[in-house]
Order: sequence, then structure tokens, then C-alpha cells
Amino acid sequence: MNLLYKVSAVKNNLLKALLILGLFTTLTLQAKPKLMTSLTPLKVAIDAPKLYLEDDDEEMVDIKQFKGKVTIVNFWATWCPPCTREMGSLDNLYRTYKDKGLVLLAVNVGETSDAVFDFASLMTPELITPILYDKDSKAMEAWGAIGLPSTYVINKKGKIVYKAVGGRDFNDEKISKVIEALLNE
Repeated sequence: MNLLYKVSAVKNNLLKALLILGLFTTLTLQAKPKLMTSLTPLKVAIDAPKLYLEDDDEEMVDIKQFKGKVTIVNFWATWCPPCTREMGSLDNLYRTYKDKGLVLLAVNVGETSDAVFDFASLMTPELITPILYDKDSKAMEAWGAIGLPSTYVINKKGKIVYKAVGGRDFNDEKISKVIEALLNE
């Protein structure tokens, strides 16, 4: 009888351990890593590469037309979880500073405008961020983007001065201060 009790206790402990392991695994899989809150300054500012892409209205947009303005170029895709997580805060940053001269170009990589429209229609508030389309990923390659999302901040002289690879919380005060300083140059 004592042996039967021990086997039953071991069995119960094993079931408890499996239950805890299953709960931990479920919580871990559901946890979203925190978005980063800083931009990496380049040691030496570099000229922004060419960017000439189609927008939602099938009009061609050339980054050269924004020289003299602080411009953010963000490469992203709807299938990229960090991209979709940061999009709301990126759009909010644009809303906050667009009237002060900030330009935002959200460059979708490899997707159709229908896929982007489906994603954007789910956003609240509705996205006002201009979307460009890099259908063949050549712009992303020319910019040296090594992953999605990749974000580049260009000063008024047309030089890349900050970059970021990975999701960001663009609502963070540190990022706002960087943008404000560039706008005030």
C-alpha cells in the first residue's frame, strides 16, 4: 500500500509538472517582446540612396523631392509581426510632427497594395502614413536593409543620421527628442 501511495504521488507530481510546463510554454509563446525605444546614430552621416517608388495612388515618389525636410524611411511588411506592432506608433509620430515638416515614407516590401489595404483598414485610427511599394525588394537592398522592419532617419541635408533594425516604439520620448532636434536644425 505504501508503494501504491508513492506511485500515485509521483504520478500527481509529474502531472503537475507537465501542467506547469504547458502553462509556461503557452504564456511564453503568447508573450510579445517589448519594442525598442532608441535609434542608432551613425558615426558618419551618409547620403541617402535613391528611392523612387510607386505610392497608393500609383504616382511615383522620389525621395529627392524631400531634401530640406527631416525624412523617415521605414521598410516593412504586413507579415512581419514587429513591423505591424510598430506601425501605429510610427503613424502617431508622423501625425505629431508632419505639420512641423516631418516626412514619413513607409516602404512596403514585396506585397500588393491589396494586402496593405487589408492591413491598414484594421488600424485604429486609420493610417495616414504614405505607403510606397518596393515590389522586387531592390530599394530595400540598395538601402542595405538587413531585416524588417528597418528604419532610416534622414536630416534636412539628405544624409542618413540614424537607423534602426527591429521594431520600435516611436511614441517613446527618446525618439521624439531625436526628431525634434533634427526638425530644429
